[in-house]
This record gives sequence, C-alpha cells and structure tokens, in this order.
Amino acid sequence: MYDSNPEPTASDPVTLTLRTLKTGVTGADIQYGDSAGGPLRRIPMHRVSADPTGVFEYWQGTIPAGSSRKHYRFQIDDGAATLWLNAAGVSSEEPSSGDFLIIPGFKVPDWMKNGVLYQIFVDRFFDGDRGNDVSNEQYTYEGCPTERHAWGTSVYARTRRCNGEVFFGGDLAGIDQKLAYIKRTLGADIIYLTPIFRAPSNHKYDTQDYYRVDPAFGSNATLERLITDVHGTAGGPKGYLILDGVFNHSGDSNCWFGKTTYDSISCARPGAFQSQSSPYYDYYTFQSWPSRYSMFFNVPVMPKLDFGASGSAVREQIYGGKDSVVQTYLRAPYRIDGWRLDSAQLIDAGGHDGSDATNHQVMQELRTAVMSVNPNAEILGEYWGDASPWLTDGKEWDGAMNYNGFTQPVSEWLCGEDESGHAGSIDETALDSWLHRTRADLPVDVQEAMTNELGTHDTPRFATRCGGDIRKTYLGLIFQFTYVGTPAIYYGDEYGMQGGGDPDDRRTFDWSQATLHNPAVALTHRLISIRNRYAALRTGSYLTLLADDLHHLYAFGRFDARHRIAVVLNDSARAQTVTVPAWQLCMPDHTRVRDLLTGASYEVIGGKLTVRVDGEYGAILEQ
Repeated sequence: MYDSNPEPTASDPVTLTLRTLKTGVTGADIQYGDSAGGPLRRIPMHRVSADPTGVFEYWQGTIPAGSSRKHYRFQIDDGAATLWLNAAGVSSEEPSSGDFLIIPGFKVPDWMKNGVLYQIFVDRFFDGDRGNDVSNEQYTYEGCPTERHAWGTSVYARTRRCNGEVFFGGDLAGIDQKLAYIKRTLGADIIYLTPIFRAPSNHKYDTQDYYRVDPAFGSNATLERLITDVHGTAGGPKGYLILDGVFNHSGDSNCWFGKTTYDSISCARPGAFQSQSSPYYDYYTFQSWPSRYSMFFNVPVMPKLDFGASGSAVREQIYGGKDSVVQTYLRAPYRIDGWRLDSAQLIDAGGHDGSDATNHQVMQELRTAVMSVNPNAEILGEYWGDASPWLTDGKEWDGAMNYNGFTQPVSEWLCGEDESGHAGSIDETALDSWLHRTRADLPVDVQEAMTNELGTHDTPRFATRCGGDIRKTYLGLIFQFTYVGTPAIYYGDEYGMQGGGDPDDRRTFDWSQATLHNPAVALTHRLISIRNRYAALRTGSYLTLLADDLHHLYAFGRFDARHRIAVVLNDSARAQTVTVPAWQLCMPDHTRVRDLLTGASYEVIGGKLTVRVDGEYGAILEQ
C-alpha cells in the first residue's frame, strides 16, 4: 500500500507513501542513505490525497533509482514537535538503526510468497511401495539393527539410542499417491521434503550419497515422477517442490569420508578417514587423523564438511560446478524449485561453526550458482534466531524458517511453552512487540516468504505443546494463515497430531483423519481457500489493531488497494464480544463486513466494529 515497488531493479525509482492523521502535520521528509556511505539525503514529501473516511491524509516522495542498497526513515513535523518513523517504530529522537530497506535487483519468488507449504518427513507419511520397505535386521549401523514397525505404532526402538533405525515404509511413491490430499483436499501447493538421499537412518541427515535417492524411498526415477506430478495439475493446482540440502555435514558412510558402511556399496577411492592421501581428505577437518575430526553437534556419524577457500573442491562439489549437488537437481530431468538449507549458519571452513565471513561468502556463492540455473528458485535457510544477517543484503537467502518471528512467540502465547517445549508464556502486548520487532528486522518481500510453522520435525508437536486442546490448533491455524509470511504445515498439524520431542514428533500420519469431515482439516482447507482468494492476506500491509492482555485478545489488519481485512484472535476459553477500531483500516461508517469463517455480517458504527468471537477461535472480517 505504501511502497510503489518493494522489489525494484537498479533503474526503478521508489515512491513512498506516508499516512498521517488529517490534522496537525505541517511537513514530512524522507531521509535515506545507501551502502555507498555518506550523509543521509533528504527528500521533501507533499500531500497527495485524503482518505474517504476523512480521518487520514497521504504524503508522498520518491527515492531515485540506483543500484546500491538503501535504508530510509520518515521525519514528521507538526509545527511544535518532530517524530521519526522507521521499521522499528516511532521515536522522538532520530534513530540510529531499524530503518526500512530497499534492495535493488533482489526478488523473492512470487510463488513462495503466495503459496502454502506442506512439510513431509518421508518415512512417516504414506507407504506407496511395499517392495522397498526396510525389514527387521536388514542391516546394522553403528550397532543398531533396523526395525520395521507397523504403521501407527511406537516410533521408539527397542534400544532407545537406535531410534534412527526404526522404519515404517513411507516413500516417494506414497507422496505421489497422496498428492490429491495435499493439493486438493488441503490446497497446499509447495511440498518440502526432509532429506531423501541415500543414508542409513530414517531421517537421512547422515548422507551417504547425494546423487542417489535412498532405496527405501524409491529411486531417482521415482523422484522424477513425483516432481513431474507436483508440477502438473492432475491432483490439484500446479505445485512446487523443495528438497532439503544437508551441506554442513555428510554421513560417515559417505565415500568421501569412508569410516563405516552398512551395505555392499564399494567406493572407487579411499575416503578421508581411510587415507590422508585420499582425494577427499580436504573435504573434512581433522584435529588428529583419523580419530578426531570436526562433526555436527558432536555426532560422530555426521562429519562436518570443510568448505575451504573460494573455488575449493567441496564448494565445487556441493554447488559450484554444473554437476554439483545443488545444480544437478535444479536442472533437467529433475528441475526442483528450491533448496531448504539445513543448519545453514554452521556451514564454514576449517571445522568452524559458521556465522562468520566465510559462511556469508559461501551463501553468496551458492545463491549465484542457484540463480544461474533457475532465477525463480527458492533458497530457504534454517536458522532459529535472528536470520537478518542472511536476509538483508539480497545476496544470500530468500527467506528462513520463521522460528524466531512466528513459531516461538505464537507457541508461548497459545501454549505457554516455547517451540522446544520449555515453559515460557507471553501476553498479547509482548506478542505484538515480538512480532513487530522481528518483522522490522527484514525487508517486506522477505517477510512475505518467511515460512510460518506451528511446528517442525525438530520440535514437539504444536498440539502437544498446547496440552492436546484441539481448539488451540484451530486458533493456531487461523493465525498461521492470516499472518505475514508463507504458511508451512508440518504433516499432521492440520488435524492436531500429537507427539513429544524427537523422534516422537515424527509419528506416522493417521490417514483416517485426512478428510474434510475432520473439523481441523476442514478449517485448514477453508483457510487456504480464503488466503488464496485475498491477496491482502499474502502480500498486503499489516497493522496491529488490538492487544488486550486482560481478555486475551489480539487483532490485526491485512489490507491492500482492494480489500481491508481485520483478523481477531480470542485466546480465552469463552466466547467474547470484541470491539475493533475499524477506522484504523479506513473502513467508513455503515460499511458492512463479513466474517469469512462463520458468514456473520457486521456494520461499522462510529469507526468501530463490534463482533462475537468463539472461545479459542478467530474471526476474519472482510470489507
């Protein structure tokens, strides 16, 4: 609504609009600086129009085109005082940080901003090919024999340290056979698969071979068919597929390392663990060869890859070369649509744990490689904290898993626990402050592509954190599908699947729940339909309307030039009558609005909307 071009090229000027109350403001300026340095430049703004409600007026100014990254704020005068406004909020003192951003030449894929993501832990979704099921004691890895469990039974191994060798039979063929459920029954159009490449564990984060689909999941041909069907429209709308890129570390069974094996695969050359003369020796970091080496979180079966200097063999192998892992699956015959980067901030050289200049160099090179194959591909980083260092220069990721800006605050608000199941509770005022602060860290287009998860394969299930109260799942879903960002459903969360920490959060999908007769699944379908119908819920502006700590109410607006939508969330167990300041959304008096969830109609009177909202539920009020 207020930025003429959130994703400009170097030749596009950007016209900014500022909304103020109609009386009192005597002048407004844009102050901006750029990456080239120097003092802030000042652009006077001018009044252009008044709002039809008579409450607001609009000021505009234009930042000229240029290739440099820019930051800006507004200075607003009323004749007696001066305020500044930037992404961090309003201040009576000129701010030194927290400005809005313009990043010329950076574009986040539109399909990511507008889509709905469905995350699948492959072994636990659906068994489409019984012929590739892992059997009991089919192989033993690190002293753990494989265990074949019946669908719906315990995820725990007889020996708890061996939980990674418990298999249920889920595979790529099963996902292909259930695409109609994902794409039509629910309406999701982006599928993110946890790792699928050959590895001894059920989770596959210990990669043995990046170029081969694990036989328990199918074959490379099975992957090709799945991608073709995801991209097609037979099971529902055209979709997209993102693979999990585990590039911080490999498995110790990988031929590059060669420490252990669990199968009959022979390696053409010795691995780094086997010989210091190995061509792969520099792929890893040894403190004392061969027994002491850098690894992921001190897990010996996950030796850490050493990305060395620019142009190193590992960089070429993972993303730099035409036949690298990253580029292979972006190209024909696969043509995946993006990569989710596992533990992305840890990727580094010399056995270090990232988050430094080398990590950022690797991410910039990886982006260049991805864009050279498919400029419309998605790069999604995994980071649980403030991911802005990778998201504010336009040279690294498109977005990140939004643990920091959605999963954690929403869990603490609704469940009284953080995303990891630890006690932590916040009220509505703290929730709003948290959401505002984490949005302010990021450019608007990045905000729109952050994936908003209630839970993932690395957290206890949302329904379990919320004490098994299905109405909390309803409320969480309503929040998820109306907030800024890409909704990301972890398989089963759409019906309130239960589960504790890893591996209990990876239970098998209960297909008896996968029907629109299930109220939570039906609500998910309805919410996706609503989100698809209204661009304001995908790329519209955001405005807090209410944070009521006493009554446990939170309300916000999503709006664009066509629609104004007020979302009301009631975290109280009882139904409540809620009054929302509709005037802040420029809704004129006597306007009728409709609750898209219940069909109820309300009228704006005196600039306010008074609505009835059920306990642990919400309203989506559209004008």
